[in-house]
Amino acid sequence: MTADRPATPRPAVVVGGGPAGLMAAEVLAAAGATVDVYDAMPSVARKFLLAGKGGMNITHAEPAAAFLARYGERREHLRPFLDAFGADALRDWIHALGVDTFVGSSGRVFPVGMKAAPLLRAWLHRLRAAGVRFHPRHRWLGWNADGELRFAGPGGETAVAAAATVLALGGGSWAKLGSDGAWVPLLSARGVDVAPLAPANCGFDVAGWSAHFAERFAGQPVKSVAALLPDGGRRVGEFVITAGGVEGGLIYALSASLREAIARGGRATLTLDLMPDWSEERLRAGIGGGRGARSLASHLQSRIGLKGVKAGLLREVLDKAAFAEPATLAATIKRLPLVLVAPRPLDEAISSAGGVRFAAVDERLMLRAAPGVFCAGEMLDWEAPTGGYLLTASFATGRAAGLGAADWLARGRPAAGAA
Repeated sequence: MTADRPATPRPAVVVGGGPAGLMAAEVLAAAGATVDVYDAMPSVARKFLLAGKGGMNITHAEPAAAFLARYGERREHLRPFLDAFGADALRDWIHALGVDTFVGSSGRVFPVGMKAAPLLRAWLHRLRAAGVRFHPRHRWLGWNADGELRFAGPGGETAVAAAATVLALGGGSWAKLGSDGAWVPLLSARGVDVAPLAPANCGFDVAGWSAHFAERFAGQPVKSVAALLPDGGRRVGEFVITAGGVEGGLIYALSASLREAIARGGRATLTLDLMPDWSEERLRAGIGGGRGARSLASHLQSRIGLKGVKAGLLREVLDKAAFAEPATLAATIKRLPLVLVAPRPLDEAISSAGGVRFAAVDERLMLRAAPGVFCAGEMLDWEAPTGGYLLTASFATGRAAGLGAADWLARGRPAAGAA
């Protein structure tokens, strides 16, 4: 590839300054291209920084097969990119920036210090030293008739000629941080097949809390429960009650299947085991003991530790008579049906599903409908749970798109986006 590279560096443009775009810029600069990064926001990687405020979960240390399975139906599409730059390679890359990492008790990987800002500062310093130039407050508007990239910037609209372009514009969640999905009609107009954007890692509305339950328990966590899965498996975790539904880690992990079930039938039933460490037989025995003068609530708290929000959830699905019947109550504790009727809006979601379909790009992530234009990150049609999986695949596809664009430049292909 080096022997075919033109003597004069050819310009590459990266649109979007998140992890995928910055990784593409790094790869292109290392290949000898002149690289300009354009971003609509006043500074790059705003969503990355926000995600790191609560502890920067960069990737996950679980075995590769289990890691890949987190990407569901898109795992085979992502496999080559994650094989080339997976969790271990990402950690090595972070270490090369002078930032150490550690594995938490859950297997999640964090940078020492738990913050995104030091990592980003070191990375931007290295990118600038490599000659990468940054253009904030430049919103991409598509292409003009000459195939040049159009941007709306502080000085008005400008046109930029690029020999290769990497689009890393994010999905449709967190519009205030730049991921607003405004690119969808621009690519659709060029004949790119784009799956509709949908919320992922999101909360859901329930069929309807009672006013009493919503007022008393909104904001409270429901801990140490298990979701019973259609395949007979179970997932242990916790979630949070909202004024109109549920959100939180356990819900996010199941959001793809729940969203699809609602799309098919208008609702989804999430079945919960509120006390996964107790058998149904043990619960029946505990509930059925004599309670004397104690109230039923006091009896249940004393005998089986049932109280607070879990007791409230049971009262939402059982009438007074059923709640007082030991066998029915025990069975419902182990299999509480929670009816969900809608995902929360896209802009409230942590990430988004949908995007540029993999059939619309080649093995180097170049758009078939726009030669010389590559796509990376969340704007591709995949989704993953939280836990480092989103970031890892964003880095991996950014690297792949950067390598594809560098190869395009080395071969001296026509300018990207040209009609």
